[in-house]
Amino acid sequence: MVSFVVWAQTPFGPMQEALDAMQSDSKVTVFMDKWLVFEPINSSKKTGFVIYPGGRVDYRSYAPIARAIAQEGYLTIIAPMPLNLAVFGVNTANDIISFFPEISAWAIGGHSLGGTMASQFAYENPAKIMGLILWAAYPASGNNMSEYSLLVTTIYGSNDGLVSILQIQDSLKLLPPTTTHFEIVGGNHAQFGWYGDQPGDNPAEITREMQQTQIANASLNLLLKLS
Repeated sequence: MVSFVVWAQTPFGPMQEALDAMQSDSKVTVFMDKWLVFEPINSSKKTGFVIYPGGRVDYRSYAPIARAIAQEGYLTIIAPMPLNLAVFGVNTANDIISFFPEISAWAIGGHSLGGTMASQFAYENPAKIMGLILWAAYPASGNNMSEYSLLVTTIYGSNDGLVSILQIQDSLKLLPPTTTHFEIVGGNHAQFGWYGDQPGDNPAEITREMQQTQIANASLNLLLKLS
């Protein structure tokens, strides 16, 4: 048990670029309370996005993508997880949604294990969640949302060494038929965040910046539909 806790509490990242993204500026206010919040300045949008981090990845590693989304006017919150594993914090989004009553439409998403747990939250709370964004992730087999009125986008990299395209394709039967799937050609698993390389992953054939731009654009396309 001790060795597991030590393993879980030594997460990947964040890279310096992620730390730099946690600074407030004229477009986005960034603050940390229970969660890492990116609040757009002078935005009238009432759509929010909750991000669950990948397994054993420091939540701050997703600060650049959260900032990019917030800069377009969407409240974006990264949820730190107990022991850096979203399986221990599936219901964290409940507290976030309650804390921001001014938001009328919520999307949830996450990377890898975080995406799977975000899917579970969406499955268990269909009245609270209108959109689901999966980054190199797919729902557990018991979370069948194929008949939900839920907007879903699943985004994955062609070079991902930890989540295969076949796994993504097989998971589509658990998602609504309107689900959008977006392949990042040359993208891998670790470049969904800013935490460096990851054991078992394949090398990417595009830069992290290029992959992040595609992730942000595909995610924003779903959020725009909720606005």
